Amino acid sequence: MTHIVVIGAGQAGSSLVAKLRKDGFDGDITLIGAEPVVPYQRPPLSKAYLLGDMALERLFLRPESFYDDQKVTLKLGQPVTAIDRHGKTVHLGDEVIPYDQLVLTTGSDPRRLPSSIGGDLDGVFVVRTLADVDAMAPMVSEGKRALIVGGGYIGLEAAAVATKLGVQVTLVEMADRILQRVAAPETSNFFRDLHTGHGVKILERVGLEKLTGENGKVTGAVLADGTTLEVDFVVVGVGIAPSTQLAEMAGVILDNGIKTDAFGRTSDENIWAAGDCASFPYKGGRIRLESVPNAIDQAECVAGNLLGNTVEYVPQPWFWSDQYDVKLQIAGLNTGYDRIITRKGEGKTVSFWYYNGDELLAVDAMNDPRNYMIGKRLIDAGKSPSPDVIADPATDMKALLKA
Repeated sequence: MTHIVVIGAGQAGSSLVAKLRKDGFDGDITLIGAEPVVPYQRPPLSKAYLLGDMALERLFLRPESFYDDQKVTLKLGQPVTAIDRHGKTVHLGDEVIPYDQLVLTTGSDPRRLPSSIGGDLDGVFVVRTLADVDAMAPMVSEGKRALIVGGGYIGLEAAAVATKLGVQVTLVEMADRILQRVAAPETSNFFRDLHTGHGVKILERVGLEKLTGENGKVTGAVLADGTTLEVDFVVVGVGIAPSTQLAEMAGVILDNGIKTDAFGRTSDENIWAAGDCASFPYKGGRIRLESVPNAIDQAECVAGNLLGNTVEYVPQPWFWSDQYDVKLQIAGLNTGYDRIITRKGEGKTVSFWYYNGDELLAVDAMNDPRNYMIGKRLIDAGKSPSPDVIADPATDMKALLKA
């Protein structure tokens, strides 16, 4: 009987094992996770969960009983120490687990500040795991002073929650603007105004020189421009990196993550990968997507291919972020855009449409679910309305779907 072993008990791993059973696989399944908790949602950790609006059990993707009912062997709190590709075994310390097919859904790891500049001081947090947020939660309270390093979505979401809880927040971004790597200046400007309007102090084009501390705990920061700050805690949001250490040690080929073909198979015919850790062919190049929808869709595609399908994974990228009373929804990938078309609604409702020439690439929609959904459907269908049509406030947007 075939034994499928899945390393990584996050969104992709949980989705994959559920899909295997749903599609009729009756062999053995083992799901291995380094954290001592059943697979859970990560996005609410730094938002609803930290705010106290979501109980722990609501984080779980599926109740623990699901895995028992589906005859999935869970091994939690047990990091894999090695993969023996030739012996087709996975090692958890002294325990050895044989496999017929292995799937790596190892996700990604947050980038941390080096210890040489104070990154290992107490009170310096990243936002990735349940343990990270549980450790940070007692600090996020009225009157505390926080430094957030990094103006990407993680840093901005952390700033929004901390501000809601009465924390005085300073955010530093060494690039020219917040969200520079992922969004147009128009989106950066929108969120800068949103945060400063809530009292967040945003310092752009300013790096962190070092953190300072007393008795092993962070108490301050020195910025690259010489500014000094007194802080009670620090949140580091400077990006994530694909978790590829196990694959690399095993000799699986890497390329901005674990390199897979269009079906999800790696350089080893018995090893597959999905989710944040996997890079795959896309439009003549190779990409890696860091999102919940990609983790689910790619994992389910790989599950089908494990069962004999030959379906290429073609992503339909979408993302979201919640900050204060604004819900940002993003459809498509904006790489290569050369102009932005703005559609303004009432209040904080606006959408930015990314074009390369006359080709629609992506949409950022703030509190504008209708235009987001229209944009997503257009992009998924390969349709590109004229930029002038999008720019015209009189345009019946819904009619574009029928064109």
